Amino acid sequence: MAVGLTAAVALTACSNPNNDDSAGAAATAAPADKKLSIGFFGFAKANSFAQATWAGVQEYANANNAEATFLDSNFDGPTQVNQLQDAVTSKRYDVVIVQANDGTAMVNPVKQAVAAGITVVVEFTPVGGKYDTAAPQVPGTINIIDPPTVNGEGLAKMGLEACKTVAGSGCKVAYLQGFANYPLDTARTEAAVKTLEAGGAAEVVSNFVGGYTPDSGRAAMQNLLQAHPDINVVIGSSQALQGATPLAAGKKITFVGNGNSTQAYDLVNKGTWYATYALPEKGQGAKAAELGIKKARGETVPESSVACEVLTDYNCLGTKEALTGKTADYSD
Repeated sequence: MAVGLTAAVALTACSNPNNDDSAGAAATAAPADKKLSIGFFGFAKANSFAQATWAGVQEYANANNAEATFLDSNFDGPTQVNQLQDAVTSKRYDVVIVQANDGTAMVNPVKQAVAAGITVVVEFTPVGGKYDTAAPQVPGTINIIDPPTVNGEGLAKMGLEACKTVAGSGCKVAYLQGFANYPLDTARTEAAVKTLEAGGAAEVVSNFVGGYTPDSGRAAMQNLLQAHPDINVVIGSSQALQGATPLAAGKKITFVGNGNSTQAYDLVNKGTWYATYALPEKGQGAKAAELGIKKARGETVPESSVACEVLTDYNCLGTKEALTGKTADYSD
């Protein structure tokens, strides 16, 4: 993910994500004067990325006759499944925005919500078993997605550009995976490594786990420098790289982050990092709320959008030049 979770998520795959056996109920369009209720099923209230999404959801909802609630699963997949199932049973929300901890486990409750006539917006993380598409994997949902493979390819493109600033031929790149054995991270890592290695453009070190905290990033960087002191470029989550960066002092190493935080912007603007994958997450939250509210009121909205194409004019490839004059959405 553009900015990853800060704790591992238990996987509870209990359905075939590509089984399209549910059909949405014909929901009655809500009148313009009805105050809509929105449930935001975010990663965790403690997560800065989810808080940025939430700020966008709230801002748009408050300005458009709607009230939003953050349902905190605290990074736990089964808890989030139960929360959505309870919401469907209680019919508490007209619109739900799902930022899935476990996109496979959320398939069945999302199908139940659609079948109950609730407007469902899938935000940031795909709900289903495919990580290379923003297309709906549950019929009847609205999707504004940053496909993990697109994220990985974007990181690799910036990594190859970064090579030109610190190395001649034979650039050595380290890709710090977020979580080991986490499907979303696995898909992103595979896409990044494949793009980096295409045509022999770079030598890739991809067996280090950087996580999503400065402490985990610092530990990964220590191990990386011991094994590969001649590394040229390091790619990883913006949080992890904040811990890794000080260890590169005095060395000809540059970084490519994955995150849209104020800290990431500052490091790019200073030239300490070459670039960061900059997805405006508050804007994505607002867009998710906009799509959900309009759909619930009977308007026609696109069923799928690639977030970086809709929300930026630089495909989230946040070089210093691309970020000039732009403001970050949140702080780590």
